Amino acid sequence: MIRRSSLVAAAAAIVLLAGAAAPADAQVTVFDPSNYAQNVMTAARELQQVQHQITSLQNQAQMLINQAHNLESLPSSVLNLLQSDITRTQQLLADAQRITYNTGQINLAFQTQYGQASLSTTNAQLVARAQARWQTSLGAFQDSLNTQAVVVGNIDGTRTQLSSLVSSSQSAAGALQAAQSGNQLLGVIAKELADLIAVEAAQGRAASLSAADKATDHADAQVLTSQFLAGGTYTPATVTLFH
Repeated sequence: MIRRSSLVAAAAAIVLLAGAAAPADAQVTVFDPSNYAQNVMTAARELQQVQHQITSLQNQAQMLINQAHNLESLPSSVLNLLQSDITRTQQLLADAQRITYNTGQINLAFQTQYGQASLSTTNAQLVARAQARWQTSLGAFQDSLNTQAVVVGNIDGTRTQLSSLVSSSQSAAGALQAAQSGNQLLGVIAKELADLIAVEAAQGRAASLSAADKATDHADAQVLTSQFLAGGTYTPATVTLFH
């Protein structure tokens, strides 16, 4: 009996000693599922915001790249070739023989070569006028043929220019290159129109001078007839129109 009570007392002492040995500020870790889930959701939302920011930066970078492409210009230009062709055609028109594309010169020529002859005009004067008109008409037809030859010679160059510009337009890196290709295509079309105008002008000049020559010949023939009927002495003269 005494032994058993001693054991109980010893156990009680051990419990008391264990309680005294434990630190007074020791705490037990507790897991809170609700708080953990909230922290996970917060981290997920922050990660999603970061991904949105990365996507936005990528879009801005692509936009800057596209803008850079839109500002790229064509590496080549056909402007010099177009100007060279037009200059050559203009030079042909400027080199027109005898009566050129000048209103003052045209009016003066029509007063002297194509003007109305009078009854006092001699046969030699009429012949000289006829020869001058014939040479003018012949020169105009030659100028017309030269202009046509130059315009026809430009066709192959125009084909090459069109092929190059269409290829550049189809492979344009941005809006600026596409616009420049379109503008140069319009330049080629304008050059073709200029060539057509030059041909029409040269042909029209030749036709007009030929018609004026025929009309003046008819008027001069009437003057000769009037001189003969007026009782004047008609003396045939030796005329050389072709030499």
